[in-house]
Amino acid sequence: MSWINEAGPVRDVVLSSRTRIARNVANLPFPSIMKPEQGEQVAQMVRRCFLDSKSSEEHQFNFMHMRDVPAVERQILVERHLASQDLMENAEVSALLLDTKEKVTVMINEEDHIRMQCILPGLQLSQAWETLSQVDDVIEEQVEYAFHEKLGYLTCCPTNVGTGLRASVMMHLPALTMNKQMNIILQTISKIGLTARGIYGEGSEALGNIYQISNQITLGPTEEDIISNLTIACKQIVDKERMARKALYKTSGIQFDDAIWRSMGILQNARVLELKEFMALISQVRVGVSLGLIPTFSVEEIDALMTIGQPAGVVKKTGRALDANEIDVARADVIREVLKEKTEKTETKES
Repeated sequence: MSWINEAGPVRDVVLSSRTRIARNVANLPFPSIMKPEQGEQVAQMVRRCFLDSKSSEEHQFNFMHMRDVPAVERQILVERHLASQDLMENAEVSALLLDTKEKVTVMINEEDHIRMQCILPGLQLSQAWETLSQVDDVIEEQVEYAFHEKLGYLTCCPTNVGTGLRASVMMHLPALTMNKQMNIILQTISKIGLTARGIYGEGSEALGNIYQISNQITLGPTEEDIISNLTIACKQIVDKERMARKALYKTSGIQFDDAIWRSMGILQNARVLELKEFMALISQVRVGVSLGLIPTFSVEEIDALMTIGQPAGVVKKTGRALDANEIDVARADVIREVLKEKTEKTETKES
């Protein structure tokens, strides 16, 4: 099971926790200026660390060159947060090692030679870091990293120098967004070295009221400090979001309930669904599920539905190439069908 459909702590608010570290091979140019043969050298070097090492037996990896992966499958990896868009844009020289459980991925020749990550369901930053640290050790047994005694790990972008660690928590914050408290929260977390981005990271929009809260500073604090700082902040945000949801339900009552069920009704009956509208509707439904107003579904099932409704997810589900308008029509068809199947199964069990 992947982070998408697996239960995790405080899953009502937190979709996932991710730790990612950047590393580079000593005495080789960064990916942006290296030759293709050097890129392949890095890929095979990292591949051997996992496929030939007994120390990596806990994780079973599949290795793939991105140039050999169909475009829709590459985009699905991005939509499932298993790889970055930058990796796909460098497909001619990039490669990926993907854990069969879809919890650990190692991106090769993205912005840096090696970017490895662990993504777990719910709020599990410490566990994600512990797992990732073990994976890092497997590589470091055979690969010499570019490292400076004072600066730490050297990276292509100066903002990642030091620990090279970017930790992030993907959070569903509709009530705080609706109450216009997000600006205050963003200002507050920026004072302690944190930032918020959209659903797909830097430069992306917070579709469906989903934000990624992450550290801005990699040089100075230890990895443990970064994880602790982010965990404490996210727990406080979780508490605020939960209180805001309860307050909205208490003050709005039937209007709040109606908005949630209207969203479900549209998803069950719409013939065209643009991505932005779909994400807004699924956000409402997710709140209803988390509050027990829609007992038919779990938040994990809603998160899986959210993933299916992303552009590449729709294309894969239909099994054919689609243009933008066709994707919106197909998205509505796919979501209707999935919801119908779930409802019928529930009714069968109850009868």
